[in-house]
Amino acid sequence: MTTSSPSNPVPGKRATSGFIFVFITITLDMLALGMIVPVLPNLLKDMTGGDVGEAAHMIGIFGLFWALMQFISMPILGALSDQIGRKPILLISNFGQALANLMTAFAPGFWVLLLSRTLSGAVSAVGSAANAYVADSEPVETRAQKFGMLGAAFGLGFILGPAIGGYLGRIDLRLPFLVAAGMCTANGLFGLFMLKESLSPENRRPFRWNSANPIDSLQFLGANPKILKLALIRGLCDFAQVVYPATFVLYGFYRYGWESDVAGLTLGLVGLCSMIVQAALVGRIIRRIGEVSTLILGLLLGAVGYGLYAWAPNQYILWASIPIASLAGIYGAAIQSLLTRQIGPDEQGRLQGAVGAVQAATSMVGPLVFTAIFAWSVAPVREPSLPGLALSLAAFCLLIATGIAATGARQFRADQASAKN
Repeated sequence: MTTSSPSNPVPGKRATSGFIFVFITITLDMLALGMIVPVLPNLLKDMTGGDVGEAAHMIGIFGLFWALMQFISMPILGALSDQIGRKPILLISNFGQALANLMTAFAPGFWVLLLSRTLSGAVSAVGSAANAYVADSEPVETRAQKFGMLGAAFGLGFILGPAIGGYLGRIDLRLPFLVAAGMCTANGLFGLFMLKESLSPENRRPFRWNSANPIDSLQFLGANPKILKLALIRGLCDFAQVVYPATFVLYGFYRYGWESDVAGLTLGLVGLCSMIVQAALVGRIIRRIGEVSTLILGLLLGAVGYGLYAWAPNQYILWASIPIASLAGIYGAAIQSLLTRQIGPDEQGRLQGAVGAVQAATSMVGPLVFTAIFAWSVAPVREPSLPGLALSLAAFCLLIATGIAATGARQFRADQASAKN
């Protein structure tokens, strides 16, 4: 494997316009996903005749299938993008999500709904394709800042999406899916005619089925010790982050007596703080202390933040802890940039697909682990109860990741120096 910056990065205005499209794509994709979050449970409840328990069971099945399809498809789409380019994969994702949302909007029952969510997971390649696009088109010195901007796009989508979806859902539970389908279609059409390809012909790599599967992706990450260490850090971070959707709201309900509106506002504050960090602070921090130190600092702040969540005696201290926990977001751009330095331009798609497969795997395993720990920690026979135990595990994972990053810091800095030379 070679360590290389893009040999033919997209120049000047073309790179800027391409990044703007990718930023908009990420925002709209997350916006569409966020719009679905507050209405899908109610849609399922209607389908089950108001049976909340059955609706919760169906949501669990949908989540499992969605993550499983991501785990399978991410390496395929990532490797395919190394052969045919990033633009076709972004278009497949946009138009595929539009079709999935249309199917959901008109689904007559469980099986069509399951098929639509399965399709959505299979074509959810926007994040990996966008990261590969940035790796193609940006010099190594500015990649981390652009990765931070993509992180801000994720946050922006998740802040606005639930609010818009909740409002549209009051009009009709299926309306948010129609609007999401329209947004994905419009963005896909814009990209079809306006987006320039970032991967030059000389940097393309033939597609091979035997290397485009989750098992090979894990072997690919493990073939280079430097990549393996960074991938392990990324995997621990992705696993820790699952505690948010898995137990954070339940934790607030149990420990602080939240109602749904307070939980929604709290998650909105989390998203807002995360967006501010990604958009305004990542680039400045990396320019001041470098990518490696930014990675270690972000992991440490994340561990502290989760620890404060776990042991906050009241909701006011928890709310005050949100900005600290959100500062952990600086590690995402740093680790993404460090990973792209380890691979040549002809394998960036394969790398992003492999990283996406790891993230999908944590999305399958994480909810099972964290919800099981939370249920055990608040069981009626437990005295005293330990509702913060799941959040404590997330903090512990980030502490382990901090230790791995610290032990590899010298090598990471050496890689940076060799990439510049």
